[in-house]
Amino acid sequence: MSNATIDFYWRPGCPFCMNLERQLDKLNVPLNKKNIWDSKADAATVRSIADGNETVPTVVIGDAKMVNPSAGQVLQAIENQAPELMPEGAEVPQPGKVGRRINKLLGGG
Repeated sequence: MSNATIDFYWRPGCPFCMNLERQLDKLNVPLNKKNIWDSKADAATVRSIADGNETVPTVVIGDAKMVNPSAGQVLQAIENQAPELMPEGAEVPQPGKVGRRINKLLGGG
């Protein structure tokens, strides 16, 4: 059994946090929410990921650390880092035309 979590760093009043949380809630993604205004340690974690800034939402899943990710990026990280946390029926969105071209240029499929 894995101890993986989806750590969701946020702060009150952040519209980007509320939007991403709403999207992930609709997908039944299990979030371990961490309010950076309630914890100096959580704020320090975000600063260590976001180049010294307290930019939220910041999401950490295993080795994946994302600042202001899309719901699709979060699902991709779940699939790669903690597939056991992938909500039933959720699908990772396929990249659009630009994403496919970038993947090809980077040596991907």
